[in-house]
This record gives sequence, C-alpha cells and structure tokens, in this order.
Amino acid sequence: RVVTFPAAMAAAPPPPLEPNPLPVFSQEGFGDKFLRKTRENPLVPLGCLCTVGVLTYGLISFQRGNTRHSQLMMRARILAQGFTIVALLGGMVVTAMKSRK
Repeated sequence: RVVTFPAAMAAAPPPPLEPNPLPVFSQEGFGDKFLRKTRENPLVPLGCLCTVGVLTYGLISFQRGNTRHSQLMMRARILAQGFTIVALLGGMVVTAMKSRK
C-alpha cells in the first residue's frame, strides 16, 4: 500500500532543522514585579495588610488577657483572609478575560 501526499505538501520546502529562537524577556526584579502586580490588582495587598493588622491586634489582645476581644479579632482575621482570597480570584478572572480579548 502506497501513501500519497497532496501536491501542495510535496512542493513545500522541508521544515528548518533548527528550532525558532525563544523570545527574550527583560529581567524584572522583585520590586518591579511587586509594583506591577499591585497596580494590576490593588485589593490583594490591601487584604494582606488588613489580615496582618487584625492578626497582630488579636495576638496583642490575647497576650494582655482580653480573651473576648482576642476571639473577635481572630474572627475578623478569617473575614480578612476571605476578602483577600476573593480579591485574588477576582483578579485572576479579570486577567483571564483581558487575555482573551
């Protein structure tokens, strides 16, 4: 059994033996990347700062013996973490929608 190729494939030159060079990206430092990501989605760093602030205040309350206030702050920490996760997921959705356009 003989396999035949279409005439267009037979007339085309063979593919190059060497692969195409990869694109070169500029080196982005940590500070530059952090600022770019913060500008893209400012709610994530805000949520992180709120979480750390509420956690710190709750730990200080716990150390001072104010257990009722400490428990309240730990519940507020959960809410702040939830806000941060929702902001992160929202930013991912917005970025995915921008890349589709």
